[in-house]
Amino acid sequence: MKRLGSYNERRQSYGWLTFTVLFIVLLMGSGCSGGGVLSGMVFQSEEHAFRIVEVSDGLNHPWGITFLPNGSILVTERPGSLVRVDQGLVTRISGLPDVASVGQGGLLDIALSPDFDTTGWIYFTYSREHPEGSGRYTTVLGRGRLSGTKLENWQELFLMSNPSSSTRHFGSRIVFAPDGYLYMTIGERGEQTRAQDLGDHGGSTLRLTETGEPAPGNPFTGQSGALPEIFSFGHRNAQGVTVHPVTGEVWQHEHGPLGGDEVNIIRAGNNYGWPVITYGLEYSGNPVGDGITHKDGMEQPLVHWEPSIAPSGMTFYTGTQFPKWQGNLFIGALAGKHLRRLVLNGENVTHQEVLLKNTVGRIRAITQGPDGLLYFITDEENGMLYRLEPM
Repeated sequence: MKRLGSYNERRQSYGWLTFTVLFIVLLMGSGCSGGGVLSGMVFQSEEHAFRIVEVSDGLNHPWGITFLPNGSILVTERPGSLVRVDQGLVTRISGLPDVASVGQGGLLDIALSPDFDTTGWIYFTYSREHPEGSGRYTTVLGRGRLSGTKLENWQELFLMSNPSSSTRHFGSRIVFAPDGYLYMTIGERGEQTRAQDLGDHGGSTLRLTETGEPAPGNPFTGQSGALPEIFSFGHRNAQGVTVHPVTGEVWQHEHGPLGGDEVNIIRAGNNYGWPVITYGLEYSGNPVGDGITHKDGMEQPLVHWEPSIAPSGMTFYTGTQFPKWQGNLFIGALAGKHLRRLVLNGENVTHQEVLLKNTVGRIRAITQGPDGLLYFITDEENGMLYRLEPM
């Protein structure tokens, strides 16, 4: 199917729902140690009134977030640092490996092992210079154990193939799924054709064991010319991944270029099309490739956005604090500077709402805390950790 003519024509044709968030500023205490101007502000969404609470500030381009069993929060900072936030107090953690903080690279995502209570493993993705040559960078999976304020027993588990001098599209989100394996996204490093090459990790989602080996039963195991770690391919640069709370399937979103951000369900062996099919344009405004959006054997997204919202981080809400949000999918937006709420009927996106538009800045990651509240971080030199509380 040929693409509509100009970008403006496509934007008018497809359209996208935006909802202006009406907010009322109430000067009320929040109990937050951050104490900034947003604390205590009350917002009215379509389903719930909520307030925003500043948990911590002073984070340097925070990228990934996870909760420890004791309720404290670990946050990665892209320049290469790890911090622990406990009741608003920030402690810096030492013992990290060398990280190449170049372009979009640096210390990226973080996840606890499913058996963290017994093993203590914390998993990280990051970019670093490849050992075989200077000036070329790769995406890496590693793990370590936290002892006080230091990471110990560091292990480098996996290196992306085909290092590149590009400093773009490292990915990289990770999540453990109910099947016990780790899913890891890797961008195509801005080198588009890599996403269609099964002999290249670029532009793929990997399924790995806890030690970084290819998971048994991966779809391309034993196929000539294919890398056994690859679970799906044809991705551009995925920076959001989460597990559906009912089906256990991995849901993922990825950046398009000029338009064409999309959400997909990641299934074994599927080709998600980049750069052969896309709803986006080159940054020049020209079509990508042949300018088509459909092709046999390539998956269609559940939803796509034009213009781009630059999605980063996502989570399903399953708590009881916001009962009318249960089952909704929440996605941070960098370019859009908002929090996007998606209402679902099975695999169909039936409604979208924009929250906190131009209020907190670039939202890099979001997760649900053990208290049933939503926590998110903003990607700034003085980045913030916030939570949403119901009124």
